[in-house]
Amino acid sequence: MSRNTYVTGAVLVLLAATVAGTVTGPPRLGWYLAGWALFCAALWLSRRVPERRLTALVVGGGILLAAIGLVAPPSSSTDSFRYAWDGKVQAAGVSPYDHPPSDPALAGLRDGWLFPADCAGPGLYPLPDGGCTRINRPTVPTIYPPLAQGYFLLVHWLSPEGSQHKALQLGGWAMAVLTLLTLCRLAGARRAALWAWCPAVPVEAVNNAHVDMVGVLLVALACWTVRGRGGPPAARVSGPLGLWARGALLGGAVAVKLLPATALVGSLSGVLANGVAWRRLLQVGLPAAAVVALSYVPYVLASGPAVAGYLPGYLQEERYEGGGNRYLVLRLLLPDAWAPYAAIGLLALVILAVLRHGRQERPWLGALVVSGSLLLLFTPGYSWYALLVVALAAMAGRWEWLGAALAGAIAYVDGPMGSGILATVFYAAAVVAVLIGWAVRRPSGRTEHAEQSRSSATDPDHRQGTGPRPGQDPADPAVQSGGGRGTGTGLAP
Repeated sequence: MSRNTYVTGAVLVLLAATVAGTVTGPPRLGWYLAGWALFCAALWLSRRVPERRLTALVVGGGILLAAIGLVAPPSSSTDSFRYAWDGKVQAAGVSPYDHPPSDPALAGLRDGWLFPADCAGPGLYPLPDGGCTRINRPTVPTIYPPLAQGYFLLVHWLSPEGSQHKALQLGGWAMAVLTLLTLCRLAGARRAALWAWCPAVPVEAVNNAHVDMVGVLLVALACWTVRGRGGPPAARVSGPLGLWARGALLGGAVAVKLLPATALVGSLSGVLANGVAWRRLLQVGLPAAAVVALSYVPYVLASGPAVAGYLPGYLQEERYEGGGNRYLVLRLLLPDAWAPYAAIGLLALVILAVLRHGRQERPWLGALVVSGSLLLLFTPGYSWYALLVVALAAMAGRWEWLGAALAGAIAYVDGPMGSGILATVFYAAAVVAVLIGWAVRRPSGRTEHAEQSRSSATDPDHRQGTGPRPGQDPADPAVQSGGGRGTGTGLAP
């Protein structure tokens, strides 16, 4: 075994100890910074680790690191208590959109774990009629979409009596491991290390058991459908059935959490490159819309327009209309009142660039650009929002986007009442890293031509008469007859 393998393994042991310190106490900036520093060191050292040894470190290390999130109750988020409550309410035949946890009508469902008798401890929220609860925002209904509610109900059904948070954490661990294995299959172990060793995975996906993991796993599986039979994963475009499956999986992800809608845009990379590729647009968009619509049907029948839940109030509370700690980078350059409009406009330009210049055979790259840009422009203060970006960065091998995840963690530890200076510095640094990465990776005309020539010579899908243009349907007769030669450029690796 090489010296680099030993050293990388030793750094991963230190990372595991740091993650354990992170999840066994209140959130502290030092633990987060140390974890991310060790993560970066492990990635750097792993460059010279042989592939076979690296695969063992990535898979074994990733599984064990994720498992560390199971050793303690949720350390820095109370969201899982809402998940458990929503599952319990649904099991009793009540829609979680109809009543907040504080509603006396649901008093019969309260237990000593979510509604403790002793209200002197930390992390408890007062109820209007007296008493307290571990559920945050107890006076408002749930915010989570229908497929998230289905997950909560499933976990409730499968949970033994008195399991409390453990079932949700085990679900997060299982999904984190499945995502890791999918990434290894899709992108290889070297890229999958960006997910396997990232501190956000054991902390947010497992320990805090955020439901975002359901969406991340569905997005990873959707990207896996891009693979054809045989050949490297980035060299084939799935047929009609693959596109329908991809759309359905992405629709499921959106019905869990709205953020994966960015991946849906990425799946349509290049759809506007040569007019509108209507067939591909419909093959992805229709199943996605159908899954979202069907998931809402039972809840709309039960709750009517109340299915919007607390989402409008949440957006106002988080001050996305302007102010607070949102739009931190843009507010360095623009008046505060302009920042929301600038963020929306810039995000629209990013989406248009992906739809016009993105590469159909690499939808994860377009999804990464859109989802990462969303975080860097709107600067949310919740670190688990970046789990999707971490997974997409691993698929695309774009480590520079991980700065968005680190910045979100710093913003969360700093808290909504903080000055925002630390969060601003880290978000600004993340933007700089992405811009440098884009400038370094941007191919020159000669390099790009050489890459396309090699692709045409080695991959049958890019030879004359078989390769679709970006946005062009691979089943289009013009492609089959020889009119589809060429590949996209603007967002190419």
